[in-house]
Amino acid sequence: MDAAMLYALRDPAGVPAHPVIFLVLGVLTWALHIAAVQVMLGASALTIFGAFSRDAHWRRLAAAMLSTAKVAVSVAIVLGVAPLLFVQVIYDPFWYTSNVLSARWVIGFIIILIAAYLALYTFYARNPDLARQPARSPWHLMLSLGLMLVVGWIMHVLSYQMLLPEEWMGWYAPNGQIDPSGSTLHGYSVTRFAFFILLSVAVIAAWLFAYRRYLMGRADEDAGYLAWLLPLAHKLMLAGGVLAVASGALWLATLPDKMTWFATSAWVWASAVALLATAFFPRLLGNKLDQGVWGYAPFALGAVALIVVGAAREALRFVTLMSVHGYNALDYKINLDWYSTVLFFVTFAVLGGVVLAYLLTVAWQSGQTKGIYTPSAAITRLGNLSIGLLVLWVVQFFAIGFYVWAR
Repeated sequence: MDAAMLYALRDPAGVPAHPVIFLVLGVLTWALHIAAVQVMLGASALTIFGAFSRDAHWRRLAAAMLSTAKVAVSVAIVLGVAPLLFVQVIYDPFWYTSNVLSARWVIGFIIILIAAYLALYTFYARNPDLARQPARSPWHLMLSLGLMLVVGWIMHVLSYQMLLPEEWMGWYAPNGQIDPSGSTLHGYSVTRFAFFILLSVAVIAAWLFAYRRYLMGRADEDAGYLAWLLPLAHKLMLAGGVLAVASGALWLATLPDKMTWFATSAWVWASAVALLATAFFPRLLGNKLDQGVWGYAPFALGAVALIVVGAAREALRFVTLMSVHGYNALDYKINLDWYSTVLFFVTFAVLGGVVLAYLLTVAWQSGQTKGIYTPSAAITRLGNLSIGLLVLWVVQFFAIGFYVWAR
C-alpha cells in the first residue's frame, strides 16, 4: 500500500497538539501498562505454584501474590486505555485497519477479559484463607491466567498487523474473494510475544524485592519469611535476565526483512544494557537491599528499563512505517486546542497526582499498621483535597460543555 493511500486514511480534523507529545506519552503509558501486566502474570504464576504447597512460606506468598494479581489486573486495564488512545490518534490508518481485519477478535477481547477477571475472583472467593491451608481447585486461577494470555495475544496481533500494510489486501480479499467477517488473526510473531511475556519473570522478581523491603517496615515481622524471600527473588531475577536476553535474541533473529535494521540499532543495545543492569543490580546492592529505600531500587530500575524497551518498540514502529511505507507520524496536521491539552496535563499532574498520592499513602500506612489504621490529620486533609479537586473538575467540565453548547 502506497503512502498516498495511508495519508488519505488519516482523520482530516488533524490532532489537537504536536504528534511528538502523543509519541512520548504513548511510550510512557505503555511502559506503565506493561509493568502492571507483567506483575499480574508473575504474581498469578507464583500463586499457582505456591497455593497448593504444604510449605507455610509458599502459601503465605501465594496469598500475597493473589491479592497483588487481583489489583494488578485492574491497574493494567485502566492504564491500558491511554496507550491505545495515543496510538489511534497518530497511527489511525494502521490501528483501525488492523482492528477491522480482525473485528470479531476485537469484540471478543472484552468478553475474554471479563471471563478471565471473573475466574480470578472466583478463585479468590473460594480460597479466603490461602495462607493457612492449601488451595481448593487450581482450575479457576489457571483458566484466568490462560485467558489473560489469550487477551495479550489478541493485542499483540492487532499491534503487529499494523506493521504489515503490504499484507492488508491479501488478508481482506484472499484469492480475490472479499472476506469482511473479521474472524481471523492474520499477522503475528511468536518470538516477539514470548519476549514481552517472559519479561514478567524479572519484573515479578523486582516486585518481590520491594515486597520484602515493605514487610521489613512492620513491627515483629517474621524474620524466617523475610530470609526465605531473598534467595527466591535473586533466583527469579537471574532466571528472568537469562530469559529476557535469550527470548530477545530469538525475536531479533526472526525479524522480517523490512525490520532487520532494528536488530543492530542503538535502541536494541540500550534495551539490552537496561535489562542486564536490572538483572544484576540486586547482586550489586548486596546487604543494602535491607537498608532505606534500596530494597525498592530494583523495581524502580526495572521500570526505567521498561521505558527504554517501550521507546525501542516505538522506534521499530515509527522507523519501519516511515522508511518502508513513507508514513511520517510527525507530519500529522495540527489543529491546536489549548483547552484539551492543558486540561489533560492538569488532570494528569494535579488531580491525578493528589488522588494517587492520597491512595498510595493510605495503602502504605495501613499495610504497615497492626490493628485498626487511623489516618493522621494531614492525610485526612489530603483526602478532602482529592474529593474537592474531583468535584471542581466535574463542574468545570460541564460548565465548558454548556458554554460551548449555548454558543
